[in-house]
Amino acid sequence: MIPAATIGSEDTVLVTGATGFTGSTLVRKLVAAGARVRGIARRSSNIEPLSDLAIDWYRGDVFDPLLVNRAAAGVTYVFSMATAYREGGATPDDFRRVHVDATRLLAEASTKNAALRRFVHVSTIGVHGHIESPPADENYQFAPDDAYQETKLEAEKWITTAAQEKGLPLTVLRPTAIYGPGDRRLLKLFKMATRPFFVVVGRGDTWYHLIHVEDLCDSMLLAATHPAALGQVIICGNPEARRLSEIGRLIADALGRPFRILQLPAAPFFLLADLCERVCAPLGITPLLYRRRVAFFTKDRCFDTRRLCETLGFRPRFSYEEGLRRTAEWYVEQGWLGRTSRHGSRRERGRDRLAGSCE
Repeated sequence: MIPAATIGSEDTVLVTGATGFTGSTLVRKLVAAGARVRGIARRSSNIEPLSDLAIDWYRGDVFDPLLVNRAAAGVTYVFSMATAYREGGATPDDFRRVHVDATRLLAEASTKNAALRRFVHVSTIGVHGHIESPPADENYQFAPDDAYQETKLEAEKWITTAAQEKGLPLTVLRPTAIYGPGDRRLLKLFKMATRPFFVVVGRGDTWYHLIHVEDLCDSMLLAATHPAALGQVIICGNPEARRLSEIGRLIADALGRPFRILQLPAAPFFLLADLCERVCAPLGITPLLYRRRVAFFTKDRCFDTRRLCETLGFRPRFSYEEGLRRTAEWYVEQGWLGRTSRHGSRRERGRDRLAGSCE
């Protein structure tokens, strides 16, 4: 196997979405490697947490042609990961501008660079929707079911075609659910595990696939530099999926809490979510409940990560047990969860898991 190159002091790297959870982790790794890092950030974005890093900031929208052309000039690597994910009141047009229009502008600007070595486009496993026959690989059917996923798929299809036509050195990544210290999106899952009952909507035995943010960023750097990743679509996830109920149990164990499941029917929650979205969208506010949150409990998301593990030789550093424990401890330190119980014990259990053939 041809070894991957490394990103270092000779490289200028552009990262969109640099202030986000994953983006901020990635730029720290890039700066530590000695790369010259550029970041595109909205004027409303908070760059203070990254003020200790030598980053050249381009403030504005990722769908601003002048800004994108200036930011992309002369770069050797591009990580395209800006997203409108979970923005309050985001409309389909907002998703299209950030996901589709911005991708086109960035790709077109990047093709002007003779020095460009790789364009890494970060999509999502959400483009596959519910996995009827797990595990799914990169060739599994597409079934997006909301504006976020639809526009992510539209952007992915466009850039894949454009790369073939224009010779853009492209790699597309589809991360599974991202977690780790610094994340707040999955905080509600951890809070659920601290309550008297772990409430699930539907069966409660659906598959869920995680990747720790450190592992994801390491896989992104590998995908950007490995010869075998060129022209590939790669699912980035832990080598195995776990049942949602087991993930809840692991969190409860890490916090020393008892674990009991309460199952509720899904249909009424989907109806309520539809109503919330219809009422809240015109008002520009985030719904208290939306379909994607209900779908979290009802859709299998289990993937085969052999392309990442076998083709690129990637090995994650964080097991579910270790990653969830560290994340739970970080939430406790922030005061977002109750303290762990000194009397809680980790019981040995047989685990219901489905491997992605990377072990």
